[in-house]
Amino acid sequence: MTFITLIWNLLLAYIPYFITDYLARRPQRAANRPLFVIAFIVWMLFIPNSFYIITDLFHLADKFNDGQAPMWFDLAMILSFAWNGLLLGVLSVRQMERMLLPDLSLRKELLFLYPIMWLNALGVYIGRYLRYNSWDVISDPFQLLRDISLMIIHPLRHQYAWDMIFCFSILMTLMYLMLKRISKALNT
Repeated sequence: MTFITLIWNLLLAYIPYFITDYLARRPQRAANRPLFVIAFIVWMLFIPNSFYIITDLFHLADKFNDGQAPMWFDLAMILSFAWNGLLLGVLSVRQMERMLLPDLSLRKELLFLYPIMWLNALGVYIGRYLRYNSWDVISDPFQLLRDISLMIIHPLRHQYAWDMIFCFSILMTLMYLMLKRISKALNT
């Protein structure tokens, strides 16, 4: 299996992390409302890339393995990229959460977190199954909106999509909360 797409996907996963890291290190920039809104929109377009890499595990079922390396090597390689993408996504969401809502109760945290993770899951679905990229919002917005609108207008025809989005939004929320709790436990 060739891993060039993993490198590209990990590079895309860094974009939202760079955005939140930049804003977190420069509070005066985050306080600039127009700049923050633009940064947040760009962040929302790219944050699904961080979690998307998990779906590269699907490639283990592909017949791309040329026999040069054992399947366990492919698994280890994909998992290393997926883990790094996941960590970048979790760190980025955490930084955004701190900027938007610094003091959260668990209930308020979920009111912020679950919609973000639901949109992430939608983005992962759009990328994995509809084969769109983050920049298609600019390069092909009408086709993208058409495909999303069809999913909304005909939800029963797109049951698979909504099931996947629901499942991944729960999975990503739980992964985020678990890693956040582990971090808090290690810091106490």
